[in-house]
Amino acid sequence: MDFLFDPNIWIAFFMLAALEIVLGIDNIIFISILVGRLPEHQRDLARRLGLGFALVTRLLLLASLSWIMGMRADLFTVMGQGISGRDLVLFLGGLFLLYKAAHEIFIEVEAPDEAQVQASGGDATSATKSAFTSIIVQIGVIDIVFSLDSIITAVGMVDELGVMVAAVIAAVLVMLVAAKPIGDFVDRHPSVKVLALAFLVMVGMALVAEAFEVHIPKGYLYAAMAFSLGVETLNIRARNKRLAQRAG
Repeated sequence: MDFLFDPNIWIAFFMLAALEIVLGIDNIIFISILVGRLPEHQRDLARRLGLGFALVTRLLLLASLSWIMGMRADLFTVMGQGISGRDLVLFLGGLFLLYKAAHEIFIEVEAPDEAQVQASGGDATSATKSAFTSIIVQIGVIDIVFSLDSIITAVGMVDELGVMVAAVIAAVLVMLVAAKPIGDFVDRHPSVKVLALAFLVMVGMALVAEAFEVHIPKGYLYAAMAFSLGVETLNIRARNKRLAQRAG
């Protein structure tokens, strides 16, 4: 129990938990946008299942650290570029995220009626169940990609497995609390939803680039997203003021 009184352990825990929360932002956005396609009464369950998959995936990856680190070994070479198991996961995950974000942008901009039908639950119960299952599967797939990136980062920061497990659990609990308000905010503001989808496009491109050993610091992506979100927040406030003045 002496390790509980070691300040270095607590510093490592809080630093890693904070980093895991930041790295989980794109995961929350992805889950929130997909869940928004479901009927209202299914959204909370889908969020919990999605983040539950994220937690299980991260813990399973932590339990197989030697295998994770082995994924860095090259499996084959393409035009002088070594390709590892990690590179394949990031490449395929990045392509999936690019496709999904682009598809959601198309629905939001060009086919809003389709989105409304999905959100209302459609006409058939079987179709609703199928949509729910499809969304959970998609969340599970992208959870694997985000979890791999997250765990590799954790291994590079901390040596103690117990600290990594505790930090991951704490981060997912924070994500679970934040997912609903973030999802509700995105649903209320279509322009923010398109902005969030554009952010996922950038993340997908970064994952594909990372697969080819081109590292794009996520701090740049988050800074661009924060700036864009700040500008859009000002636009929302300005629109609300104009509407209030007209109503008054």
